[in-house]
Amino acid sequence: MRKVERVSLVDSVGSQLRDEITAGRWAVGERIPSETELVEQLGVSRASVREAVRGLVHAGLLATRQGDGTYVTARDATDVAIRRRLGTADHGDVLEVRRGLDIVAAGLAASRRTKSDIKALHQALAARAAAGEAGDEEAFVENDVEFHLCVARASHNPVLIDLYTSFAQSLAESLRDDQCLQVFTTGQDTWHEALAAAIEAADPTAAAAASLSLLENA
Repeated sequence: MRKVERVSLVDSVGSQLRDEITAGRWAVGERIPSETELVEQLGVSRASVREAVRGLVHAGLLATRQGDGTYVTARDATDVAIRRRLGTADHGDVLEVRRGLDIVAAGLAASRRTKSDIKALHQALAARAAAGEAGDEEAFVENDVEFHLCVARASHNPVLIDLYTSFAQSLAESLRDDQCLQVFTTGQDTWHEALAAAIEAADPTAAAAASLSLLENA
């Protein structure tokens, strides 16, 4: 028999925070409760919370934004590994994989979407269009990525959703290309609306075709 190891308070706090992330209660991209809120919820000191958060930042699960709070950046160690690999991968290689995910996600979304999925798609499209009209490129990129994540979520395939979420950062970076943004923000883009319409119409073939057209013209 092995000796029972004592778990430090910091490790215990870190384990609870990690559980919130891996269970999906704190989604990737979501801001976690503030330090003050965590202290109140967990009944521990600020120092314990701060050290536990620091450990998860080091592990790649969280990222702290100065003056804006702490955000979930990965769901688990596998997600961290994928994101780090994507960060060093050739852009063309990333696009090839994303192409496959997009087309599969579109077809599945058309087959499985719910009313709430359709609502989320239209909300993301509306926010994206408003940002484009206002010339707010960062908001435009954020809502464009959210639209594609909504398509993935509408597939109701947890593995595909996790994989696509891992690609969100590389998608955002590719969208920040000036030429790409110029096409999307000047009203020349009808491909996203066509994809949403095909998903709403529950037409997997049309959705996959619309996704392919979007990728080829983006």
